[in-house]
Amino acid sequence: MKIQCDREKLWTSFQTAAAVVPVRSPKPTLQNVKLNVSSEATTLIATDLEVGIRVDVPGIEVDIPGEALLPVNRFGPILRESVDEKLSIEADPQGCMIRGKRSEFRLPGADPQEFPEVVSFSEDKYHEVPARLMKELIRRTLFATDTESSRYALGGVLLEIEDDRIIAVGTDGRRLAKMEGPCQAVGGHSVGDAQTIVPTRAMQLIERTLSDADAEIQLAARSNDVLIKNPRATIYSRLVEGRFPKWRDVFPKRENVQSIELTVGTLFAVLRQASIVTSDESRGVDFAFGDGLLVLSTSTAEVGQARVEVPISYDGPPIDISLDHRYVADFLKVLDLEKTFSVELTDSESAAVFRTEEGYGYVVMPLAKER
Repeated sequence: MKIQCDREKLWTSFQTAAAVVPVRSPKPTLQNVKLNVSSEATTLIATDLEVGIRVDVPGIEVDIPGEALLPVNRFGPILRESVDEKLSIEADPQGCMIRGKRSEFRLPGADPQEFPEVVSFSEDKYHEVPARLMKELIRRTLFATDTESSRYALGGVLLEIEDDRIIAVGTDGRRLAKMEGPCQAVGGHSVGDAQTIVPTRAMQLIERTLSDADAEIQLAARSNDVLIKNPRATIYSRLVEGRFPKWRDVFPKRENVQSIELTVGTLFAVLRQASIVTSDESRGVDFAFGDGLLVLSTSTAEVGQARVEVPISYDGPPIDISLDHRYVADFLKVLDLEKTFSVELTDSESAAVFRTEEGYGYVVMPLAKER
């Protein structure tokens, strides 16, 4: 195998593939990225046996097709530290040679045939999802998942895929985020009653490979795994095992709900002020709505007290509720500062429901007042 490459483009693609490589593994071959070179395409392949990726590399001139295993902890720093615009990479069974204008590296060889296969996207049944929507689905639900819980099914994002709609849900049992939007089935793709719970790490990888310039991605959910293809990469992931909570039951159906309109930037500013005197043990901020004002207050014995108020357009009955300031901030961080949203409240003991107009919903359980 022998190629001439644009170093910066190869480095960008290599970083994406290397994100899958395990730091430690009983199979040393997994700590490599496989370089596959043909006359049609050059692809970087990586896997930890749970998640796999195939990344297409632009800017490659192929002299001799072939394949090689590139050790992440050596080849990555070579690409990062090199100052050459172009590099020549040549591999044989004895090793891999990387040459620039004024540098030369030789890395020991390993057998590419020992590297596990990572499937390419060859499905004829799949869903087309707008790339911008997919990024929003991930960004607005991923933070609510729980990767450390013993309830294993919470360590991923649930994707409910209908003929013309996709819903993403993430929860850690204390809060829940839901985002939905339009999509399109191709070839009669359907998941039936199966639950498609994509691991948190795989969702992070999908988001990383998406570009704002992408029009659509292709998503094929199968019984035990999922395949996602965009213009630069194909990602494979096993699904999280277990049953996801009945998330629709979390959105309360109740009477006497007060819906209050707020602006993201305004609330975020006063929330940051009120949270200054919170602590790891006392994270609650009291939200008091009434008489055209929202008053945020907190009191922590070892830290101090805070009271911040902001005018709002609400003249309904007074409502007080205590919420974890981090959970509220997580919701606000994924929205534009000028965006408006509604918060639906009943009393101090019922969940607060945050909603936006484009299908985003967020439920936060209240804290006890005594802290």
